[in-house]
Parts: sequence; C-alpha cells; structure tokens
Amino acid sequence: MVRRYDEPVEVRRGPIADWPEEGPAQFLWRGRLWKVRGVLAHWVETGAWWQHGGVRAVLGSEDPSPQPSQQPGQQPGGTTLEELLGERRLWRVEAGRGPAGGVGPGTFDLCHDPVEDRWQLVGCTD
Repeated sequence: MVRRYDEPVEVRRGPIADWPEEGPAQFLWRGRLWKVRGVLAHWVETGAWWQHGGVRAVLGSEDPSPQPSQQPGQQPGGTTLEELLGERRLWRVEAGRGPAGGVGPGTFDLCHDPVEDRWQLVGCTD
C-alpha cells in the first residue's frame, strides 16, 4: 500500500551501489536514519503549469485580470514564472535502518527541489 506524505527530510548525498551518480545515500525522517540500499527509479517532474490561471489567460480560456498586489515577474494568481516552470527531481529508493540498512526495509519516494535545495518525503510503500 502506498502512503502519500509531504514531510521534510534531511538527506545526505553520496554514492549508491549500482547507481552511476550520486544520490540520496541516507535520509533522516521522523528522527530515524534510513540508509539507501538502491535506487529503483529516478525522474524529473514539472508543476501542472497548464492548469495555472496565467496560462489559461494567455490561451484565452480565462480572464487575465491582474491582481493589485502582483509583484514584478509574478503571474496572475501570485505565482512567479520560476515556480510555474520549476522542476523537481524524484527518487524512488529502497532503504532500511541499522548499520547495513537491513532493518525495516521499505520503498520511499524522495523529492528534491534544486532551487530551494529542499528535500521532502512524498511517498512510502509498506
């Protein structure tokens, strides 16, 4: 069963067995240290830019009325162009606790926002 989360985690990047580049080698979640045993998948996502009011306004499917408090570079609705087009990197990893990562193995989805250098746990499989 997959459980969805949106919780901050601390990640230590490093080499991962059978993976060609550095990735999340360890992460601290809810006070417990998890050691990554392997990367199952890695992908990049963008936000749902096509659903944003500013995009719909450009396409003519919504009134582009500007917001009075809108800052330079912000799109209607208060979102900056960088936020609208920003990417986030996701890692599906197998991890466990203990010295060799063998206790309590599980599958976790970790998300990295490279602009803010922030990591989140977004999913866990029992």
